[in-house]
Amino acid sequence: MTEPGKRIRIAVAGLGIIARTVHLPLLQRRGDLFEIVALADLSPSRMTELGERYGVEPARRYADAARMVTDGGCDAVLLATSGSHGDLAALALRAGLPVLCEKPLAYTLAETARLAELDTRGPALMVGYMKQYDPAVAEAARLLAELGGAERVHAVEVTVLHAGGDRQLRFANLPPAAGDVPAGEAARLSAADRALLDAAVGADPGARTLYQILINSISHDLSLLRLFTGAPATVEQVATWPLPDGPAEPSVEISGRLPDGARYGIRWLNLPDYPAYRETVTLHHARGSLELVFPSPYLLNAPTTLTVVDEHGGGERRAAYRSVTEAFEQELVAFHAMVTAGAAPLTGIAEGAADVRTSQQVVRRYGELTGAAIGGEAAS
Repeated sequence: MTEPGKRIRIAVAGLGIIARTVHLPLLQRRGDLFEIVALADLSPSRMTELGERYGVEPARRYADAARMVTDGGCDAVLLATSGSHGDLAALALRAGLPVLCEKPLAYTLAETARLAELDTRGPALMVGYMKQYDPAVAEAARLLAELGGAERVHAVEVTVLHAGGDRQLRFANLPPAAGDVPAGEAARLSAADRALLDAAVGADPGARTLYQILINSISHDLSLLRLFTGAPATVEQVATWPLPDGPAEPSVEISGRLPDGARYGIRWLNLPDYPAYRETVTLHHARGSLELVFPSPYLLNAPTTLTVVDEHGGGERRAAYRSVTEAFEQELVAFHAMVTAGAAPLTGIAEGAADVRTSQQVVRRYGELTGAAIGGEAAS
């Protein structure tokens, strides 16, 4: 365990949009806690650009993320590569390196089981669900506890208006996608992802698309359900439907029962031309509501709004809470506390596995309702 209060030497694997717009700027901002000492990415041009920007020595810039991990010279790793992180996370844990892992943690429960076997020194892995660390979410959790906790919740409603990436990233002035990723390596990684999807849910195209939406995006909402009420007890209704003349990726609707008997409903609407991303999570209880409205996650320090609805003086009272403290930054602070003081993360391996399990339950129910042939772990 790193000495409490010490700067963590961190290595970052994957230099795509989330690393460029969020992780690297915040690691630099929190230079009191972190020092970026190594980078890994398949694109040589991206590696050179960001290596120069963040002062990483050329010898510590890697085309192979696995080699970066095994070379050491760092105290922890941040995994922001695409696809499953099961293999890289396992490699880091075997090397004794704590891991901050962007979602999805893994595609399969078998991968999460292997990670659990390696997590023998106390908490060593945090899954990057930054919304759990949002100040508005923390305040909602505090207020819910004052009301009596999860058993007081009557229903949870989630609506995600998922605007296209171009709408969410207009402000960022990003360069064009890198065109120098080696074709053979990209093909190898794509084949590995396809094999993991086969192992998770089988070969049905609709099931595979649904599963990727779940583990890549709706997993954030599953993480909030776990935080407030516990993971869903049942998955009863699942529907997908396309936007007319829109993208192949459909919208998704899920509903069922929570552990204490409350109901939940999640609507993830794929609206690429919608003007702005917006996510609303509302917890209704007998005496009012707690409503969270999240902006685009790429807008650092844009506040999430918590609206508290209750009765006051014979009428309705609506009080708003906002904080410009960045959720991603709070996540980094919590990761530092995990590495230096052994503080348990809000989502570790067990909780990440629970979200994979729930996602597979959704896919299994989709197969029961539609007749789609579900295979892999989801069929068990």
